[in-house]
Amino acid sequence: MEQHLNQVTLIGNPLGAPTYSHSNHGRDFYAFPLEVKRLSGAVDQLQIIASRELLEQTPVEEGGNLCVTGEIRSYNSHRPGNRRLIISVYAEDLEVTDLPHDNRVSLLGNLCKPPVYRRTPLGREICDIMLAVNRSYGRSDYLPCILWGNSARLGRDYAVGTQLLLTGRLQSRQYIKVLEDHSEERVAYEISVITSQVLTEETE
Repeated sequence: MEQHLNQVTLIGNPLGAPTYSHSNHGRDFYAFPLEVKRLSGAVDQLQIIASRELLEQTPVEEGGNLCVTGEIRSYNSHRPGNRRLIISVYAEDLEVTDLPHDNRVSLLGNLCKPPVYRRTPLGREICDIMLAVNRSYGRSDYLPCILWGNSARLGRDYAVGTQLLLTGRLQSRQYIKVLEDHSEERVAYEISVITSQVLTEETE
């Protein structure tokens, strides 16, 4: 039986009221940003998608802490001249809480692109991987992940198809995209990996 694991738990502060996002199979969905603080003091601003029904049960307001549990989802935006992978959190449950900020992700998936290994200007080792995580009804989410240090050294040799079990946090990162006639600031979302385990390894 095919296994599925895509779990995320976030505790943070909503930055605004939900706004209409889209409709799917007769259901309306709304989006709102959630600010989650790291232990370092840095802040991630993450996009949450929730159904109208869920928001009626737990209204979202600025201020206070909100616990969001659900799955990380991806889709490709095909706007003219702006093809991008959009990452968001699909909320399955919302709860007002007094607990401190938290950011926990667990994923089971397969490597779908060759790893990209590099070093930062300060010599820190990084390996970028793209993980295909299956949903329960036949689709997959394609989630960018970052391995660090020793995990990055091991990850650079992973073959496409290798099955990995990962834990980490979902983070946001601002960067400058240079286009043909101008530059623009964008936000990338990725999973910063804390632990990684190879479950099945492809051989070339």
